[in-house]
Amino acid sequence: MRSQNFVDNKPLIYLVSTPIGNLSEFSPRAIEVITDCDLIACEDTRNTAKLLSFFNLSKPLVSLREHNEVSESLNIIKQIQERGIKVVYVSDAGYPCISDPGAKLVSLALQQGINIATISGPNAGLNALVASGLDCTHYYFHGFLPAKEGVAKNELMELIKRKETMIFYEAPHRINKTIKLLLDVFGNR
Repeated sequence: MRSQNFVDNKPLIYLVSTPIGNLSEFSPRAIEVITDCDLIACEDTRNTAKLLSFFNLSKPLVSLREHNEVSESLNIIKQIQERGIKVVYVSDAGYPCISDPGAKLVSLALQQGINIATISGPNAGLNALVASGLDCTHYYFHGFLPAKEGVAKNELMELIKRKETMIFYEAPHRINKTIKLLLDVFGNR
């Protein structure tokens, strides 16, 4: 059974959602948590340095990204256990773990009895959904499709019977190709 993060004195990692484009979207609570932390693990130290600079904050940064997520997660957990440091994890824009690194850190930390807390903030999928004019009653979030067209098409074929609004993420350089694939599989929905 999970405990309430603020009731016990267990170590804690904060997952902090970061702005999508407009740095002013960063919440006062997120700034407070970052001010109080000892280390920020982040997807890209250059992007996080820009965010911190905007708010006149300075903290040690360590890169935790797709290619080093397990090894760096284990290193961070070890530092928490041995030194009792306070850690924040941020991705480049939006929520950590949502089509971004962070899920392995969360899983490994929970296995070691380290609590996880989230600081709410911007989310590209929800922002797009509520501004789209599409039905928001029920929706399905898929994230990124695989880069290989055949594999992506197979994933989409498994979704063809879904009736709710679907949310996909895509990189700018692949958007036209993906929209064409979505139209080919789903038709004009």
